[in-house]
Amino acid sequence: MRTTGRFTALLAACMTLSQACAFASDNRVPDEQSIAALQARAEQAQPRDQCYLYAELVQQMTELSLKQYAAGDVAKADGLLKRIQSFAGKIHHSISRNDKRLKNAQILLSKTAFRLTQMLHSSDYYERPLVAQTLAKVNDAQDATMMEVFQK
Repeated sequence: MRTTGRFTALLAACMTLSQACAFASDNRVPDEQSIAALQARAEQAQPRDQCYLYAELVQQMTELSLKQYAAGDVAKADGLLKRIQSFAGKIHHSISRNDKRLKNAQILLSKTAFRLTQMLHSSDYYERPLVAQTLAKVNDAQDATMMEVFQK
């Protein structure tokens, strides 16, 4: 009986801690300054680091775009979606066999594609074509990274 009580207490503590960690990591929405700093870092990085940094940049820009859509600032969100498309193309071109964190970049792009899919389903009719185009570009970049991961 005491073992069951200890196990239950341990399980409850672990669940509380994991929920707190998940909330802390997912609740962070980047701002424009951190995105600009990450963009500068990605453009000056070594070729083997660029793919991951661009994937991280696309992910942060997507989160900021979601925040701006929710706040009703559609013009800024649309501008970010267009920039995301260009960086997704840069991801596609920056993939190389000696990438340092290629699998991590693929995982980030997968999460970003999921968030863009959520945005697509919740967006207005007039905003959907731009979101769908952005989602297609991110999916292309994710497919390219996944193919490179599996070729290793």
